[in-house]
Amino acid sequence: MTSPHDLRPGAVTVLMSVYRNTTADELSHALNSITAQTRPPERVLVVRDGEVKRDVDKLLASVDTVTLPENRGLGIALREGLAAVDTEFVARLDSDDAAYPQRLEKQLDFMAAHREISVLGTAMQEFDGDTLGGVRRLPETHDAIARYAKINSPMNHPSVLMRTADVRDVGGYRPMHNMEDYDLWARLVAGGKKLHNLPEPLTYFRVNDAQMKRRTTPETRRAERAMQRALVSYGLISRPRAVVNYAARNLYRALPLGAMRRVYSRLFHRGD
Repeated sequence: MTSPHDLRPGAVTVLMSVYRNTTADELSHALNSITAQTRPPERVLVVRDGEVKRDVDKLLASVDTVTLPENRGLGIALREGLAAVDTEFVARLDSDDAAYPQRLEKQLDFMAAHREISVLGTAMQEFDGDTLGGVRRLPETHDAIARYAKINSPMNHPSVLMRTADVRDVGGYRPMHNMEDYDLWARLVAGGKKLHNLPEPLTYFRVNDAQMKRRTTPETRRAERAMQRALVSYGLISRPRAVVNYAARNLYRALPLGAMRRVYSRLFHRGD
């Protein structure tokens, strides 16, 4: 792992992960959005999390890669990727999403003017194919983010730009199915790091029914239990609050798909 003193100052790495279900069309869209940045990153680093499709593998010839011999899940994939980052900043993007052309430029300008901020997220424009949906917004200021973190993930993970050293300082990513980002934000808040969200959408976020259904799996419910225990151990919530959180969040996941979409909209489409 590169030490904080060896990180290239002012430089940024875009960190992504691909696995067996990644499609070449979606990955190409994501990579093209990085190429089109008004302020291009110094590096694109993609973790190959186990076997991938042949056409996906061909696309990876144009970027740096970290290869895991078998699928380990997003938390471990990003942990391995973060260990290979050699730049002051690391930006996340999922392989099925895309960045607005000015995203990195605007985020880097903000971070240069606010050196106290460790992680900067943005709002996200939802889409499914050629259809645009709502704008997914989360609390902006650190104090509001810290309060929101007691009940829900306070950052849009595919949108964030992070100071590499600060993320490593709290332990980086850990395996927590579908919640590796929430766990990281909670540890950053507990560790005294400052987080901020821009209200402007600078990332396109793919939303579909399959994604919603993944929130209802037994594995996700087990991760939810572990996440609530983690929030208690980080000192962010009490044990009674963890029980209430677990019940409320699993009630949401038990709703029919249409009702789940409506609750999702109420939670995340702020100001629409």
